[in-house]
Amino acid sequence: MGYQPAVKELLDLINSAEGKGISEMTVEENRAGLQAFYGGLVGEKQEVKKVENINIPTHDGEKMGVRIYTPEGEGTFPVLVFYHGGGFVLGDLEVIDPIMRWITNETSTMVVSLDYRLAPEYKFPIPVEDCYTGTKWVAENIQKYNGDPKRIAVGGDSAGGNLAAVVPLMAKDRGGPEISLQILLYPVTDYDTTTDSYIQNGKGNYLETPAMHWFNDNYLNNEDDKENPYAAPLKAKDLSGLPPALVFTAEHDVLRDEGEEYVNRLRKAGVPVEHTRFDGQIHGFFWMPTIMDDAHKALEQIKKAFKNQLSATI
Repeated sequence: MGYQPAVKELLDLINSAEGKGISEMTVEENRAGLQAFYGGLVGEKQEVKKVENINIPTHDGEKMGVRIYTPEGEGTFPVLVFYHGGGFVLGDLEVIDPIMRWITNETSTMVVSLDYRLAPEYKFPIPVEDCYTGTKWVAENIQKYNGDPKRIAVGGDSAGGNLAAVVPLMAKDRGGPEISLQILLYPVTDYDTTTDSYIQNGKGNYLETPAMHWFNDNYLNNEDDKENPYAAPLKAKDLSGLPPALVFTAEHDVLRDEGEEYVNRLRKAGVPVEHTRFDGQIHGFFWMPTIMDDAHKALEQIKKAFKNQLSATI
């Protein structure tokens, strides 16, 4: 179908604006630009019962920032470990903060947002290892914060969706931690930029093909990394035994086909999957609840998945 009215209005604004594209800017310019772009789209910061900022050790002895959002209620709470998007290069705890507060309040779930290290300063596999280590820390320590270590979901959008797909693979290979649900919002699952969705949507639909090349070049060390299932989960030979998945894709997104192929692979491996393609929609819509009704529809599906998979009272 065509574009939803809110999508068309946003794209008209983006495509008529003068300025450089993502692939033409420096890392620093892009990081500042992401904050500016989403600032008016994520909505106001909601009050939540408690927000705690802590630092935890990484696998290589460094420190990683973690922000824990606790909802109203007595607990013990189910937990969502969230990895933000941004092409493995952009984003931080502040950009995603209003969305994390929104999820916490709407789902009555404890949300743990990880400030994993970014490329190009820290290329693959460091961001992946940070997210695995952070998730393992949650499983071992979240009970101290009134979270339930037996009810842990992982989730993320775009590059964060990649990380939310990879962490369960790592947990399966490494004997834990136990993950009850994976939420993949328009995830990166491969690095093939010749799919139909790239051909159809690679220009004029917010996330463009040159930008993806720029992100990939900054994140990966070499061509071999594109075959590593911890970078490209679609390359994994065996997806059996992974936790149930909730997957969102968008019709006018370059990542649509690889996300939907991952859905097919999961289903063939016997993994329960709920998938929704949002027609007329573009990449990044979940970070735009002020203008995109689909962000609210997606959150309602997340709430239902939590209730079904985490046995939470929501």
